[in-house]
Amino acid sequence: MVEKNLDQLIQRAEAVYASRLRTILEPDHLNEFVSIEPESGDYYLGKTLSDAITAARTSHPGRLVHTMRVGHKAAVHFGMQSR
Repeated sequence: MVEKNLDQLIQRAEAVYASRLRTILEPDHLNEFVSIEPESGDYYLGKTLSDAITAARTSHPGRLVHTMRVGHKAAVHFGMQSR
């Protein structure tokens, strides 16, 4: 039942972002990455996706984190830009 647990982890992390972190991070850290460890509520910023994940894993080895881009619905966007 990994999928259900993963969905719950994402929901908890996004709730932490919405209730606590959005107003703190968006003014000064827009477009940076934030990894959220939902059990503790700890969060880790990085200029890159890898930086944020590495910081979270260093502090919480063995725990899953959810990483998002500050001010965006997704960490990365895929697609083509039309000209």
